[in-house]
Amino acid sequence: MIRSSSFLFILWCNIAIIMLWHGVTFVACLKLPDSTFDDSRSRYAPRPWEHEGRWYRDNLKIQIWKDKIPQFISKHGFSKKHFTDSSKEYLDRFILETCRGEWMHFKNCICAIITLIINPFIIGALFSLFILIANVPFAIVQRYNRFRLQFIRKRRMQTAGMERDTVTA
Repeated sequence: MIRSSSFLFILWCNIAIIMLWHGVTFVACLKLPDSTFDDSRSRYAPRPWEHEGRWYRDNLKIQIWKDKIPQFISKHGFSKKHFTDSSKEYLDRFILETCRGEWMHFKNCICAIITLIINPFIIGALFSLFILIANVPFAIVQRYNRFRLQFIRKRRMQTAGMERDTVTA
């Protein structure tokens, strides 16, 4: 249907599909229970090749560009721009939000497959590339930040455990 249409029709159809896909993914992300974004789930676990986030730092130089990309904060949302607290509850919430962000951006990447299927190859490839460029860097930043936050949380818990176990004479 769309393959044999005019370029303008194809353009508007793709824009509508991409906006609808991203909108539905965003709403799903907000409505799904927090348990969906539990960092202990295998989908959020570090892969061996990631070396707990060091791969992103060493190969993608993420520390240079990660703060230059925009972030979305809803009206009562959670800002991930600045680390404002070191309590376990804050770290847990921050980690949950990185899982939520990663989930949303990777689910948005599925739309790239749809655009490849419904379009002539060149147009589908261009829209797919646009979708990937608009989502993959954000998902990568979420993973990288989560590994760093998990390290901080682990260190805080160890320090807190040591303080409780310390006996003074």
